[in-house]
Amino acid sequence: MQIDEIGLNLIKSFEGCRLTSYQDSVGVWTIGYGSTYPVDGKKIGPGMKIDQETAERLLRGDVVQFEQAVNKLVKVKLTQGQFDALVSFSYNLGTRSLSTSTLLRKLNSGDYKGAADEFPKWCRAGGQILGGLVRRRNAERELFLTGIA
Repeated sequence: MQIDEIGLNLIKSFEGCRLTSYQDSVGVWTIGYGSTYPVDGKKIGPGMKIDQETAERLLRGDVVQFEQAVNKLVKVKLTQGQFDALVSFSYNLGTRSLSTSTLLRKLNSGDYKGAADEFPKWCRAGGQILGGLVRRRNAERELFLTGIA
């Protein structure tokens, strides 16, 4: 599966787009829609600038690895909404967080509702509960639940 526009728009809405590099809530240099990977071979650092077209390209390129991870890790059938929610979750937290999570364990055992209830448990950064993460996890959970038949 691949993320659709609804999933991409979810990521965009929570990441926001910043065309000048910044440090995220835990101090990682970031640019565009939350990209932390080198831009055209150049490590992100202070003062880096990109244009909107580059931000879109980075997002679409970055999201591929998270699509692949979800496709590999999830062993049960997913709706598009469930897939998009999991890609957004992984984009924000990393594939390791998904791969070791109770969310994934419950999902792979067929407990879709139990998996959905795990999203709100992932709202901390640097040991603090962040309002933006609370809103994002709730939005991901809702998107995930819209896909349950």
